[in-house]
Amino acid sequence: MNDAAFWIERLDLRPHPEGGYFRETYRAAARIAASALPPGFGGDRAFSTAIYFLLTRDAFSAFHRIRSDEVWHSYAGQGVTLAILEGGGGGCLTIAKLGRDPARGELPQVVVPAGAWFAAEVASGGAYALVGCTVAPGFDFAEFELADRAALLAQHPRHRGVIERLTRVG
Repeated sequence: MNDAAFWIERLDLRPHPEGGYFRETYRAAARIAASALPPGFGGDRAFSTAIYFLLTRDAFSAFHRIRSDEVWHSYAGQGVTLAILEGGGGGCLTIAKLGRDPARGELPQVVVPAGAWFAAEVASGGAYALVGCTVAPGFDFAEFELADRAALLAQHPRHRGVIERLTRVG
């Protein structure tokens, strides 16, 4: 049976700033002009991008947000639990289960809406999860925003437990 180290080596994955390991696999050659995008995009974007992304029980994806929709796809390993925070003033917390086992309530795809804060971790008891993330308009690190724990807690105080578990200090 393959493990996280197998996939990291085989797919040439590298550490990601939010946690876990990744490698970009696709960036559309066609571009969308900044003038055709909603406010907040700092420049032109590829139509779409895709990455491999691997999480382990010790490497979670910390709360972050981007300006585009992001579709997560399950490939190998165990399921992933995604925590998605939308809206201000306490907002709405959605817990989505990504994976290949519908008997456990998992779905093979989960969509994270543009602008939502979100984090992910391997489902309880799992060792690793290999997933894919497709972003449209395409991802650009210029729009990537890693959450500040204190600021996110001030915005969503009802969700202290999940925020403290899935953010990093410093």
